[in-house]
Amino acid sequence: MARAGAVKRVTHEPGYVLHHYDWSESSVIVEAFTRQYGRVALVAKGAKRPSSNFRPVLLPLQPLRLSWTGDAEIRTLKGAEWGGGLVMPTGEALLSGYYANELLLRLLAREDPFPRLFDAYAALVQVLASGAGEAAAGPALRAFELLLLRESGHLPALDVETTTLAALDPDQRYQLLAEVGLRGVEADEPAGLAGSAWCALAAALAQEAPFGATLEAAARLPAPQRAQLQRQSRALLHYHCGAGMLRTRQLMLDLQRLRARPSP
Repeated sequence: MARAGAVKRVTHEPGYVLHHYDWSESSVIVEAFTRQYGRVALVAKGAKRPSSNFRPVLLPLQPLRLSWTGDAEIRTLKGAEWGGGLVMPTGEALLSGYYANELLLRLLAREDPFPRLFDAYAALVQVLASGAGEAAAGPALRAFELLLLRESGHLPALDVETTTLAALDPDQRYQLLAEVGLRGVEADEPAGLAGSAWCALAAALAQEAPFGATLEAAARLPAPQRAQLQRQSRALLHYHCGAGMLRTRQLMLDLQRLRARPSP
């Protein structure tokens, strides 16, 4: 685990901007997600000036190469270069990217590296920027959510019932609950995924390239089970985020309500 004070100079570190906020009249604090150092806080001095080289580069959902110095909690950003290869997602894909950023900000402590999660996030951004639509974006988000839960230590084993450690029955349905883990549901309960589905997801998460494998496993689920997986993974994430409703999720719901209104 990289601690404040352990690194004084870093150059050309792969990273993404998760969020930034004002620090002074001309500068901003950037919350970045990097591969080797995890989430780091960087002050971009003069970034709000029209002539700043940082101004057109420090954008969310864009691959960057970041350089910084310092050993305090907030480092000094010295350079930021666009990594190339992607265009900014738009529409619902952009909101999905902001949702992923909010999850990382809420669940990850600073200075704690998660290289496998970084690779999954980079792959998610590629899917969102591709314009492939909900058919690809939905399973990609489910894969990222499950990997984030696993890497942050909040995901129970998905191939056994949590309280008994009994192997899952492929034909029995199970529900993922925040304080219980996986438990079987009664026949008349609407929630839950088949044991075979949970086991397929567990096997995908164990692969050497877990994001792509989990995306494929989620995409193979029938539509009702994909909807169940979405509800259960998001409920678990919200529980561990300590928030009843994430800001980006609320924004998505507000936009959906606006679209549903009849035209005047």
